[in-house]
Amino acid sequence: MLVNIHSHQNNNTSETTVLSLNLTAAEKVFSSDESGYFSVGFHPWESNEFTKEKMWLLEKIIKDDRFLFIGECGLDKKCDIPYQQQLSVFLQQIALSESAKKPLIIHCVSCFNELFEIKKELQPQQLWIIHGFRGKPQLAQQTLKNDCALSYGEHFNEESVKLTPIDKLLVETDESNMPVAEIYNRLSQIKSCKPTDLTAGYLLLKANIKQNKL
Repeated sequence: MLVNIHSHQNNNTSETTVLSLNLTAAEKVFSSDESGYFSVGFHPWESNEFTKEKMWLLEKIIKDDRFLFIGECGLDKKCDIPYQQQLSVFLQQIALSESAKKPLIIHCVSCFNELFEIKKELQPQQLWIIHGFRGKPQLAQQTLKNDCALSYGEHFNEESVKLTPIDKLLVETDESNMPVAEIYNRLSQIKSCKPTDLTAGYLLLKANIKQNKL
């Protein structure tokens, strides 16, 4: 199964795609019987819209078995939202990730040192997935050393892909129209394996579905 771990494309809600939703869209899914796999969280660009009431709603939605991940969430020094506001919202989602036992899908821009410090301090048990990773090999090594998974989309650094272990390599389309199978093909050529050998996404999806049913 070629799992698309992170997509914003509303026309692709197959069982192998995790559709990333904002809170408004997630609430509509939560109130319906729509099938599929989803993630929901506060993007750092939306941190200024955060309220206690919205956090309560997120806590309620994430209990739904269809919502497998929290995010995308994270930190972004290149956006206009003050860093401390982003950090406050991110920390609350980390706590929710741990209590709900659901991994994080993380948006991180120019904040990797801060991200690593937070992870070292909090020692979370849930997996942190850096989505849309385009960093150079040195950053990839640091990120893997800090026990994060790397999710690759249409654009990536080939040398970073080469050094990423298969069990830490996830695949996504994000906002791209490129079929996820094509991204799998490109990555598998770099890894000298078959697309179906890139099983980290499938295994993570399977484990999280099982966890939700416990």
